[in-house]
Amino acid sequence: MKSPSSLEFLTEALRRLPGVGPKSAQRMAYHLMQHDREGAALLGRAMSQAVEKIRHCAMCNTFTENEVCETCLDPERDASLLCVVETPGDQLMIEQTLTYKGLYFVLMGRLSPLDGIGPKDIHLEKLMARAADGIVAEVVLATNFTNEGEATAHYISETLKARGLKVSRLARGVPVGGELEYVDAGTIARAMLDRRAT
Repeated sequence: MKSPSSLEFLTEALRRLPGVGPKSAQRMAYHLMQHDREGAALLGRAMSQAVEKIRHCAMCNTFTENEVCETCLDPERDASLLCVVETPGDQLMIEQTLTYKGLYFVLMGRLSPLDGIGPKDIHLEKLMARAADGIVAEVVLATNFTNEGEATAHYISETLKARGLKVSRLARGVPVGGELEYVDAGTIARAMLDRRAT
């Protein structure tokens, strides 16, 4: 039995979500139509509103509904510190630590030549202009510790250092509450190399 075209369209749209395969998308579509039409309508309105209103901050490139986001406008933030992250989700995680009081730049991705993602795709020119504004004294690279994240951090670091800017990298090591016996050797090695005086 062939599904109605509207249902197929909904299923295909749901498949665009990360980690959602054809069967999961089909289950979601059927669930919404059978048990939660009000939720489906709400989801549709929320998606339309988000697509219409959300844009990139003119200063840090994160998501905002205004020209400049609240973080960039906050006079309490230390404008001499600029933390570079891959995604708005990474920015949110750093904010939740309550330990960083500087400003951000969100790349909206990472370098991945195999996937055709180069410096222009991660807004590198905009980052360089921001970092060289005469106010930023240190750039903290907080990209992920994946191969692509490391390559991105290295590329940005070399480019910034060539312009005379101070660059630091988020430290790596044993997780809080972690037991050495259960931590992988690469993490322990990095923790040993990045050790600091107490």
